[in-house]
Amino acid sequence: MRNVAFSATRKRVAWKDLNRCPYSLADTRPNAYLYHHRSSWGIAPKIQYCGAKSRATISLDDLPQNTFTADHIIPETENVGPAYPTVVQQARNNMRKFDKCVLLTRVGSFYELYFEHAEKYGPLLNIKVAQKKTAAGSVPMAGFPFYQLDRFLKILVQDLNEFVAISEEFANDASGTIKSGGLLFDRRVTRTITPGTLIDEKFMDPYDNNFLLALHAPGLSNSPYPSEIETIPAELAKGSIPPSLMSTSIGLAWLDLSTGSFSTQITTIGSLASAAARIGPREIVLGDDLEDGMKQSIMGILEQQRHLVTYHSAPVHPLSTSFWTPMLEAEVPMEMQSTFTNEELAAGSLLLAYVKERLQGSGIKLQPPVRRQDKETMSIDKNSMRALEILKTSKGGKDGDKGSLLHTMRRTVTKSGARLLREWIASPSMSLQVINARLDIVTLFLRDRALREDITSLLRRSYDSERLVQKFSMGRGDADDLISLLRTIEATSEIASLLETHSTFSEAGYKTDSLDRKHRQSLQNLSCRLWLEEPKALAARIADAIDEDGVTESHRIEETKNADIVSMAQGVLQKEGSSDDQAAMTRLSRSKVKQKPSTDQEWEEEDVWVLRKNASPILESLHEALDGMRQDKASLTSRLSENMNTPSLTLRCTPGLGHHCHVKGLRDVAASLKKYVAARDVKSTKSTRSFHDSEWSSLGSKIDQAKLRIKAEEQRVFQLLREQVVVNLVKLRRNAAVLDELDIGCSFATSAEEQGFVRPVLDSSLDHKIIGGRHPTVKLGLEEQGRAFVSNDCSVGVEERIWLITGPNMAGKSTFLRQNALICVLAQVGSFVPAEHAEIGLVDQIFTRVGSADDLFRDQSTFMVEMMETAAILNQATAQSFVIMDEIGRGTTPEDGIAMGFACLHHLYYRNLCRTLFATHFHALADMTKEFEHLACYCTDVVEGSEGSFSFVHRLRKGVNRSSHALKVARLAGMILWAPAIPNGWILTVFRNSRSSD
Repeated sequence: MRNVAFSATRKRVAWKDLNRCPYSLADTRPNAYLYHHRSSWGIAPKIQYCGAKSRATISLDDLPQNTFTADHIIPETENVGPAYPTVVQQARNNMRKFDKCVLLTRVGSFYELYFEHAEKYGPLLNIKVAQKKTAAGSVPMAGFPFYQLDRFLKILVQDLNEFVAISEEFANDASGTIKSGGLLFDRRVTRTITPGTLIDEKFMDPYDNNFLLALHAPGLSNSPYPSEIETIPAELAKGSIPPSLMSTSIGLAWLDLSTGSFSTQITTIGSLASAAARIGPREIVLGDDLEDGMKQSIMGILEQQRHLVTYHSAPVHPLSTSFWTPMLEAEVPMEMQSTFTNEELAAGSLLLAYVKERLQGSGIKLQPPVRRQDKETMSIDKNSMRALEILKTSKGGKDGDKGSLLHTMRRTVTKSGARLLREWIASPSMSLQVINARLDIVTLFLRDRALREDITSLLRRSYDSERLVQKFSMGRGDADDLISLLRTIEATSEIASLLETHSTFSEAGYKTDSLDRKHRQSLQNLSCRLWLEEPKALAARIADAIDEDGVTESHRIEETKNADIVSMAQGVLQKEGSSDDQAAMTRLSRSKVKQKPSTDQEWEEEDVWVLRKNASPILESLHEALDGMRQDKASLTSRLSENMNTPSLTLRCTPGLGHHCHVKGLRDVAASLKKYVAARDVKSTKSTRSFHDSEWSSLGSKIDQAKLRIKAEEQRVFQLLREQVVVNLVKLRRNAAVLDELDIGCSFATSAEEQGFVRPVLDSSLDHKIIGGRHPTVKLGLEEQGRAFVSNDCSVGVEERIWLITGPNMAGKSTFLRQNALICVLAQVGSFVPAEHAEIGLVDQIFTRVGSADDLFRDQSTFMVEMMETAAILNQATAQSFVIMDEIGRGTTPEDGIAMGFACLHHLYYRNLCRTLFATHFHALADMTKEFEHLACYCTDVVEGSEGSFSFVHRLRKGVNRSSHALKVARLAGMILWAPAIPNGWILTVFRNSRSSD
């Protein structure tokens, strides 16, 4: 901050000569500047308004003499001292306003970064950082062509997890141009983009949802145990939760802006990690009023899964769904409003407030909120999701990577179908009615291969209408999107006709049993959900209005313009850039340069219309008028050419020269000079001449005006088409949901046919009977290596509630455990399962304790992590749960390990009463549990051959194998077990003797 002082001499001083201070008056107009005086001087403030010719002055005698200091300190502003150019100043102001975002400012055909953003992100984006010279000093800047926006957004948002503010250009009116110092455009931030608020960016994963999750947790004052957060031991504080707070209710709300889906759920802090793993959000929003103790615990949970967390101010308004209504396609029904808990309402309001701020006022229409309940779906905790490799492999990566269950089962042909499949696999159903309806459709498609192939073929012709419709609801759809929507509606109509024909033909031509009729009824119930009358009318309107050839041609012209920009960029790089900068040009960019038209072709007019001429009566009449003017142009060209005897004469219009006549060739130039000697030349060479003609200038202006009217009418008609899409929003979304379910049904049928899956029988019992079960992903991996998979039976339930499994390392115990858990998941998803026969009682939760891992950042060893996972199973498993546990108690002494293993078995047997597969190398547990009536022992084996050879027997048999054969596996791995001076087997003999003496 600085003081302002000035001295005065005796003369009359114009008001404009005085320093202007940026203080504002409540009642002054925006163009007014105020000079602030001391009140003791007795001088009333006078205001000069811009635009008036009058000039306010004061006498020098009215001012105090000598030097004086202003009563107020002038704050540091950009108006003091040398100023930045207006464009740069606009960017600086936006950077301050959106201080947590990377600002991209649109300047002509480029997006540019300035100041520290250019210096920091230019190298990360691999773009050159230059220095822009201004009166206020050099300003770092970097930029890229506008059509590469998605490419750099991907790096910033997806790879670097940065928030990005997009500042777009808006044409100034006359007064705005004057205010901005002659700039034709103003620049305002239209949207801030975060990882969770992507809409239609090209780098989005089309096979996965882009969820934004908001979480509301009560304050410690509302908790029944407010003091217990502070009693957590320091070494476990980060991410640990007191047992009494595990059941504290929290509200979840999540949405996908790209599809418009919106859901809420009430859950507990103890289940938060599993819920987050199931939803898979790209970004999580917490209220900034979250109390420190609760924030510490919740952040510890979320950080374990490396979630991106953002804080936002919670809206202050009554907890009601009325706050959601402006952002929904329809109001929440009255009967549903009372079902939402306060936690869900708070989470939903926080979520929508955050989205509203990020969209900067852009409209949005979400689907009505779907209230999820824990009992509706099977719960798969985060450890089981990872250990069973349901969505991704244990090595990490992204959802659907090879080796995951999702990858194995994904035979879908639509992008939205793949997203729904991911949701189903992460949340298997607990409803027998829903599961059996899905299985009926799979059964029908498996039996009728021709029907399945016909539907799959039609689905391939459809587009991602779920995301298409959402784009239109936000006013972002273009002509290509309308054509895609048209194709989807046509495919949907053909699928509906196919299903109707198939149903009628089957009833008339075949004698079907009651079971087959039940399968067809499930498919008919699905097809009845299609709503086609209004969408078909919309499709007809789109087909009548959109000119697909014109759309294709507009793309070609756009690529040509992009080629000009790339050519410009290459020219800059050749002059100023290094060889690395030049190499950074993509192949696509280089190919665009090759498409640049020749100079001779640049003058030609390219009238490309995306709508047909008869798209509206007004448009048709405008095109007729334009065609008449073109005929007049042709006549004028012919007449002028004849009068001047210049066959090469053409009538042209270019931005630089306006409407002019052009001739080429020495003879034609000479002839035109002889006839039109008085015409004003605008450009001439030895072999060409361009000159103005008043008649062509008048006609050309009329043609230009006609084209502008056509473009305006096209925009009006196009906007009407957009509105019609929004009117059919609900119907189009319902149809999209049906197509997705059909896609999954065909996908499951294809998998069943290829891999020999069978339909499971599900009921409400506590049994799990599998004959010839297989691991769906391991089997495929072995087949790729030319090896066979050994199937196994499993029957746990009322008679044998726990299977205690022993056997050698590498003999398939862990695979057996996992495959049975995965069979449960697939069955309740509604898929056929990898077995010869399967009868499964519904499973409410799946728990796993397999594999090893540590968390050194939180000071948790491998053993500690395993104990925490085991404790979660013993505390949460119910009689309807399915538990698999592998090698409990390893990592400590054999005595302690056996004690822990027995304690777990005892608790599972007498307290949890759940179906359990328990693998161990502590053979003593078989003896210690002999009194457990509903526990059975099974094992795998090793067959030893001559000269030390051996092979694994992966098939389970009843009994106990008291040798783990670990030394054989170590030798197989290449480990050197015996030193030359130590007799073979001596170490084992010494160990056994020491054990017997103890």
